[in-house]
Amino acid sequence: MTTSTVSTRSRVSHGAGFWIVATTFLLVMAYSTVPTPLYALYQARDGFPVSTITVIFAAYAVGVVFSLFFVGHISDWVGRRRMLLIAILISALSAVLFLLWSSVEGLIVARVVNGVSVGVLTATATAHLGELRAVARPDENSIVAASVAGASNLGGLALGPLIGGLFAEFLPNPLVLPHALFLVALVIAAIVMVSVPETVEQSEPRRRYRPQRLAVPASSRGAFIGAGFGAFAGFALLGLFTSLAPTILIGTFDAPDHLLAGVTTFSVFGAAALGQVLLARLPLQRQLLIATVSCGVGLAAVAAGAVLPQLGVFLVGGVIAGLGVGVLFKSAIATAGSLADPARRGETLSLVFLIAYCGLALPVLAIGFAPEIDVLLIFVSLVLVTTVLAGVAMTRRAAGRP
Repeated sequence: MTTSTVSTRSRVSHGAGFWIVATTFLLVMAYSTVPTPLYALYQARDGFPVSTITVIFAAYAVGVVFSLFFVGHISDWVGRRRMLLIAILISALSAVLFLLWSSVEGLIVARVVNGVSVGVLTATATAHLGELRAVARPDENSIVAASVAGASNLGGLALGPLIGGLFAEFLPNPLVLPHALFLVALVIAAIVMVSVPETVEQSEPRRRYRPQRLAVPASSRGAFIGAGFGAFAGFALLGLFTSLAPTILIGTFDAPDHLLAGVTTFSVFGAAALGQVLLARLPLQRQLLIATVSCGVGLAAVAAGAVLPQLGVFLVGGVIAGLGVGVLFKSAIATAGSLADPARRGETLSLVFLIAYCGLALPVLAIGFAPEIDVLLIFVSLVLVTTVLAGVAMTRRAAGRP
């Protein structure tokens, strides 16, 4: 089995397929965060406590981690396109659950299912994008595909809360309409995905199933660990804003506006996606230096803004830190992809995303054990340490030092 050029029947070129996969990646990731500003509406309708929102958030993280461990790597031998189709259809199933079963139990199940779709999607789409681009532009630096993959991932996560906030503030039926529209979009995406070229050659006999191996490339363990730190730190910050921002806006800043909650999360995720594009032409060492400094300055401003409290400082700090972790995350994915055996690229990327989503889940799970500000300050310190470690490790690798 190889993950190089594979001749398959498809209706589009590898170049066009690259952008179809990137757009689909963006769509599925956006839908995964659309419910973020809507939870307050579900809470107002059903009267459940804030701790229930924590459980719903955690359900998503559980679904992602579960599927990354058990499913996210198998595109290496069953094919990228097939697994992307499965991921899209699972996401569509979660939309059906939101529409038909909107009690607390239904929300938890829908979020687990949605998390499963993201776990299947992330490593598969990232690997597929790299392989499609390698065929379409064989002389191009692989960092371009990594940048598009990262921008689709984080850009989708950014758009979701903004879309959800717009529905919550300005459109009728905000607990129905966004799920219905995304259901239609996901079905269309699945139909279009059929035309995308496959990049994995399936050989006989087929490989026996096994869960994700928690192993790193032996010859480059230090570089891989640095990439893991970068992925963990980036998603820990993003998880901090996804889970804590709405409650901090209400409890600390007395700002219950649903659109503001969506805009806050969008700004942080959007800065992460934009930073990957804006800094792409700089030398990697300079990118990593800017990212590390941005994380430090931004996280300090987030903590200061919450303690003072000053909403403007809090928001600006989130944007600055978001730009930094976006670059770190892109570098982590590019590093992991370059270290991977081509026949096990999906497996290696699944492990990096597994580490990343553990970072996303920790702030969510910690909410129930301490006040929001305490959790914020603890995780600001944690993310600051991990970003510095990741930045130093990846900078040393970029400079050719062990």
